[in-house]
Amino acid sequence: MMTLEEFKQLIEKQQKCPDSLPKPLQALWFDYKGNWDRAHEIVQNANDLDSAWVHAYLHRKEGDLSNASYWYRRSSKPEFHAGLDQEWEQITSDLLMKVKQLWMPMN
Repeated sequence: MMTLEEFKQLIEKQQKCPDSLPKPLQALWFDYKGNWDRAHEIVQNANDLDSAWVHAYLHRKEGDLSNASYWYRRSSKPEFHAGLDQEWEQITSDLLMKVKQLWMPMN
């Protein structure tokens, strides 16, 4: 399993997001890189709970709290009220724990 810190280091070291990452983690990758639009594009049409959770976070970050509330309900996760960085780390950590196999990016 990849840790949160290892994931952050990989994002900082590598320009291209690995295609082998699950879509919600890809969205969090692009958000970390400062590309909110690409992150949103990845999760906006997904129907899984993890993507809905990332979608909620992205709308909260955007400041669209009513839309964020809708996506929190869709994700079955409670609304987050601490800082955005804390929420990104919480979601990322939880999703990394779900990844069964350690994936290694192509160099």
